[in-house]
This record gives sequence, C-alpha cells and structure tokens, in this order.
Amino acid sequence: MSVRDLYRQWETQAAAPLTRQEYRVRLPEHDAARIEALAEMYPLRSREQLITELLSAALDDLEQFFPYQEGERIVSEDEQGDPVFEDAGPTTRFVSLSRAHQTRLRRQDKG
Repeated sequence: MSVRDLYRQWETQAAAPLTRQEYRVRLPEHDAARIEALAEMYPLRSREQLITELLSAALDDLEQFFPYQEGERIVSEDEQGDPVFEDAGPTTRFVSLSRAHQTRLRRQDKG
C-alpha cells in the first residue's frame, strides 16, 4: 500500500494483526502536529492506528525504492527468451530478514 492510498482506507475500520511488542517513539513537533491534524480529520482512527498505517506504507514505499542489482544466478527468462537474473540488491536481504523477524514475532505472540 502506498501513502497516497491511505486516505481511502482511513474511511473504514480495517486493521492488520498486531504484535504484542510495542515501539515507543518521540515525534518531531512538526510530525506530531500533522498526526494531530489527521486524527481530527479521521476520528474513526486512533493516533496509534494512523502512525502504524503511515509507517507500514512508508516501509512498503522504501522496499520499492531499493535498487535492483543483478546477481549471478539466472532465475527465469523474459518474453524474448533473455535471461532474468536474481536480485542481489538490498531488496532481497530486506525481504529475507523481514520474513525471519515476522516468524520470530509470531512465535513470541503465540507463546
């Protein structure tokens, strides 16, 4: 989900599963004011929901921003029959580490 799509979702009450682990942050004054403005504009959403959804959208955007770096291994062929190489850039590492941490967090939440 991109940041620009959030406003559509904020009209409803959809929520993703949350971990038990909490993250405490102190916001710069300017950002805190903007969160307050959003909370006033979308009263069905708590400040925590707004921050969580904004952070999620920013992480999705960041993942798309990571540059593709051609690896050595061929993983498929394109429509013209040319080889498509694995992505050896930061996206692969980010996705792999994210999955590992998600698995760990799910185990913690169940235990």
